[in-house]
Amino acid sequence: MDLLTIKHTDFKLYIECGKFDAIYGKAKGNIQEENLTSRYTWSDGVESVSLDGVGEITQGQSAKAMFFDNADYSVWVDFEEGIKNVRYLSARVDDNEHFKFRHSVLSGFLNYGNDVGLSEIRFSYELKGEQKEFFFGYEVLSTKLDYHSHWKKIIADIEEEYRMLSLDYLRRTCHSFSEGSGDSFDLIWWNVFQSVQAQFIGVCKNIIERPRHRLRAHQEYKRADKIRRFTPQLEQEFAEHRRESGHLYVVQEQENSNNTFENRFLKHTLHFIAKKFDDLLQRVNRFNQLSDNQRDEFEKQGKQLSHLMKNPFFRTVGKFEGLRQESLILQNDTNYSKIYRTSILLRKSFSLNEGMYRMETKDIATLYEIWCFIQVSRIVKKLMGDEVKMSHPNRMEMSSSFVYELGKGEHSRILFEKGNVQLAELIYNPKNDQDTHYGEDSLSIQNLVSPTVPQKPDIVLQLTKNDIDSGMKMTYLFDAKYRIAGKEQGADIPPDDAINQMHRYRDAIYYKQSDDRLRKEVIGGYILFPGAGEKTKIEQSKYYKSIGEVNIGAFPLRPDDGESKDLLVEFIDGLLSKQASTIVREVIPQKGTEIAVHDRVLVGFVKRDVEKFEKGEANIYYTGPKFPTTIPLDNLHLFAPYIKEKGIRDVYEIKKIRTITSSEAKGEEAGDDLRLAFELGKRIRTFDSYKPHDLTISYTFSDTLLSEL
Repeated sequence: MDLLTIKHTDFKLYIECGKFDAIYGKAKGNIQEENLTSRYTWSDGVESVSLDGVGEITQGQSAKAMFFDNADYSVWVDFEEGIKNVRYLSARVDDNEHFKFRHSVLSGFLNYGNDVGLSEIRFSYELKGEQKEFFFGYEVLSTKLDYHSHWKKIIADIEEEYRMLSLDYLRRTCHSFSEGSGDSFDLIWWNVFQSVQAQFIGVCKNIIERPRHRLRAHQEYKRADKIRRFTPQLEQEFAEHRRESGHLYVVQEQENSNNTFENRFLKHTLHFIAKKFDDLLQRVNRFNQLSDNQRDEFEKQGKQLSHLMKNPFFRTVGKFEGLRQESLILQNDTNYSKIYRTSILLRKSFSLNEGMYRMETKDIATLYEIWCFIQVSRIVKKLMGDEVKMSHPNRMEMSSSFVYELGKGEHSRILFEKGNVQLAELIYNPKNDQDTHYGEDSLSIQNLVSPTVPQKPDIVLQLTKNDIDSGMKMTYLFDAKYRIAGKEQGADIPPDDAINQMHRYRDAIYYKQSDDRLRKEVIGGYILFPGAGEKTKIEQSKYYKSIGEVNIGAFPLRPDDGESKDLLVEFIDGLLSKQASTIVREVIPQKGTEIAVHDRVLVGFVKRDVEKFEKGEANIYYTGPKFPTTIPLDNLHLFAPYIKEKGIRDVYEIKKIRTITSSEAKGEEAGDDLRLAFELGKRIRTFDSYKPHDLTISYTFSDTLLSEL
């Protein structure tokens, strides 16, 4: 069945989609049906446009959407007799290759992938020697997010955080934009000039043919028979020298001069635009996807600008010295005012608001991934509070063309700090430092490696915990997937392969320091996907319950959906508040092994060697005759000396526990009663000031947890 039929005076156009009912049903399940609308426009010569299930529509009408992402569409254009030289017109070479013209029929197929936004079908043909062009415009919608609200919210959030990051070039769809505030860059300049270049070149030609000029007086020396009009001064001079045939007279002549302020401005503007266009054209020509037709058109424009710039008209036009004065001609003259407005337009910046200019944006899957990164960073910042400083110095980088990309790895790192103490860091898409597929492979995150194959999760959240060891980092992974597998008990579910990928990440990424030992690193991995559902139903879903069971699962996340976002906020809040010792205890151990948390601390009263302990130079602590018989010594790894009237400041590593005699301890021969000696290693923690502790001389020992000190 034809989804869309266009009857034109020169042809009939038909569009089909074999699985449209399933695609539309999927979109309707994710988005309310009243939001599945598109606005349709077309060029002259159309007799009627009909949509399946709707009937005929009018120019500019908003009606049932027929075009969606990741869907295959077949297009047939049946031409009347006598039509030839039919060409499908797209800037992308691969789109043009999908269309062929045979036996009066232009046929091909379209698939927009993850591109959503404004698009069109455009082709040209020749009828009776006249070249004609036709276009049919529409909107391509997402099947997972509401194009009219969610997609625009994603764009707005990205632009608020990273200006102009949403833009791209040579996509199949575009977005309208208008004049705005802030910086601009080459991609915007190129697109704006493409919209005005035909008019600009035409106006330049008009001015060169009929320029504004002014009369300019200059002196010439002439014989008397060459002078057309004698002034009284010349008549008197002639009377004095009438017998001298070779005498030359100084004559003031008037001539038209093109060296006006307005023409100097035109010359300056034309040279600037031609140079800029030539520079950008060289970069545009590097796109392998650019069609030959589009490439030829761009080069034709470049040659036109070059020929104008070399026109003999400009030989007598001087150098422009700036807009030092107002010019009524620049403001009011039909042609010069257009040059003036074009110059201003090309120096403005633009915002992605509804407007008259067209700009391509990145595909929706990439935009969703970046948006998820922004949402996680905002959640962490909000939960940590205003006192926490958020810094990300290397935010964006220019790609090989003129498109901004969000830097990866170190270039996207966001640090959360309080008083120069690092609390957390967030990293987008850490890339591999090496191109090898096997062997040790760094993730561009300090001490993290993937010994087998490269791994590149979308978002890495590392939380700094200090209760087990100073500066210990706990790593959590988030992967944004612009996919929905279906529904389960009233809630959307993520695809199985996405969940499996998180299992692979956790098993493939290791921690490695200078001792060459590999240790498990990733605590948990979580999918972020554009699903929906009531909060209670999401909490009952298998993929959400698995987070509490194995620390692998998924969170639905879409714009303007507070319930699904609340689940992610609550989860990240729990990660921030949980102690490292608790996190490690909750990790599921390998069968036959037991995870021991080195968190138990012996607090001991210091009587001897107080000065050494205050300087942090002590290497042994021994008890008195009453050693801690009620305190289990197994899993006792840390020691905190208690200084009388001060408290606890340092925490030492316990290297060895042994028994010694009192004479060995004191260096005296006073007795052989046994005591415990704790050989101390490095200080693993030093607090800013002494902390009080419930300890007295009569009660000389206690044990506690490092997290409780």
